[in-house]
Amino acid sequence: MRLNGKTVLVTAAGQGIGRASVLAMAAEGAQVLATDVNTQLLASYTGVANVTTAPLDVMDKGAIQDLVARSAPFDVLFNCTGVVHNGTILQATDEEWNFAFNLNVRAQFWMIQALLPKMLANGGGSIINMSSVCSSLKGLPNRFAYGASKAAVVGLTKSVAADFVGQGIRCNAIAPGTVDTPSLADRINSYADPVEARKAFIARQPMGRLAQAHEIAPIVVYLASDESLFATGQVFTVDGGMTI
Repeated sequence: MRLNGKTVLVTAAGQGIGRASVLAMAAEGAQVLATDVNTQLLASYTGVANVTTAPLDVMDKGAIQDLVARSAPFDVLFNCTGVVHNGTILQATDEEWNFAFNLNVRAQFWMIQALLPKMLANGGGSIINMSSVCSSLKGLPNRFAYGASKAAVVGLTKSVAADFVGQGIRCNAIAPGTVDTPSLADRINSYADPVEARKAFIARQPMGRLAQAHEIAPIVVYLASDESLFATGQVFTVDGGMTI
């Protein structure tokens, strides 16, 4: 059990990579608090060992602070929330830009800012942020707001890592390629031709297939565990070869 004795908080835990990571960390012995704005999704954890749930809107700073105030210190934070907008800079609206940065970046800022003092007082911890291969790592067509916001996550991650590297805090990011999640399915189904849209998503993956959420979870477990004690300020790509 690689995570025995560790307490973990996961955002956007209701489905996709968040859910796969919750289950993987719980299976390794962690006590996991799974949070999501969608309480119906959280109901799926009923009866799952080592997992408790709490509703949380990460766009609500007060709600984050309230949850952290009534919780014991966490050893691990996995910031998994995110949203993808389609389009170039010429198509992006101020509303899309603001939403992308609020959910993809500001929410992580608020979560870390809220949890970090207790982590420091407790002797350290591991912070894992959800970035993307579409970020400072690689430009993808029609992902202007998304790519910019996920690049900001890389900068946020490195800044936190640099500031607290001597105080027991590790902060890393993961950068998945295209993952076959309910969120992706919703986006594919919004296209005029969903079949062709799925083919296009698959075509940009050198392996010729989409990743599954459970294939991303092992890197989250690694970064949550003491096996990664010497890793901080890094971006771990799990992208099926997109950045070769």
